[in-house]
Amino acid sequence: MLSEYKDGFIQLEHPVKPKHIVFCDFDETYFPHVLLEEHRRELEELEAFIERKSREGELMIGWVSGSKLEDILRKMSGGKFRIFPHFIASDLGTELTYVTRERYGMRDEHWDRRLESSGFSEETVKSLIGELSQEYGVDLTPQTQLGSSRFKWNFYYRQRDPMTDLHTIKHIRDLAGRYRVDVNINRCNPLAGDPEDCYDVDFIPLGTGKAEIVRFMLERYGVQPEHAFAFGDSGNDLHMLRAVRHGYLVHNATEEAKGLHPLVSEGAYVKGILHILKEHLQAGA
Repeated sequence: MLSEYKDGFIQLEHPVKPKHIVFCDFDETYFPHVLLEEHRRELEELEAFIERKSREGELMIGWVSGSKLEDILRKMSGGKFRIFPHFIASDLGTELTYVTRERYGMRDEHWDRRLESSGFSEETVKSLIGELSQEYGVDLTPQTQLGSSRFKWNFYYRQRDPMTDLHTIKHIRDLAGRYRVDVNINRCNPLAGDPEDCYDVDFIPLGTGKAEIVRFMLERYGVQPEHAFAFGDSGNDLHMLRAVRHGYLVHNATEEAKGLHPLVSEGAYVKGILHILKEHLQAGA
């Protein structure tokens, strides 16, 4: 799959010891659902900045996304991207793939060992879903448009009333804990293709997810949280944003997320990302 795109985008040099690491959600943060010409111009400006700062050893950048790797690559192609990031953490940060010149298409072996030792399996998730239905009357709908992943299983829970939703979410979290799996639950964002009035319910291995990718990469490359940046647009990005010193919602973020996180960029999408990076990196953050 990755081999099909190798010649389509520039691969950055793999950093030995970057001064900063930048973590970006992809859909509705880096990549808008409607890509206008102004977005392409702003993307070109950000890519030029990333390429220069990467060459200078200033930064390493990666996308941390709920999407599958093939969907991200397809959107890159359609959006006329010019360069790859250094890494892509797809499937809600459960799959970690490098796309640099030296390590193109290589998975992180340390991260893979964490996944393989997690005990996470399709059978475990099916048992959990069955118990939710039989014992609590909670029926989750598979997100069939996303397909299945090795370490992420996606479902929708349709909202009812606030009190019922509160109890249901608690039941899901408690049961996931008993099955020793992690669960990510957030309101859906229709702009990203989700239905209205639903919650995303994503089951993943313990010790994985967006925030864990941040902590893993910072330790892996010896970068302190105060020298790291993260950008997102919705509730499922908040733990990632809080795992670094400079965690920002882009200006087009959901109102729910803005009500829960104080740092919001002045610009939307990549314009907001570039503004923050220029402000801090050129000031020597």
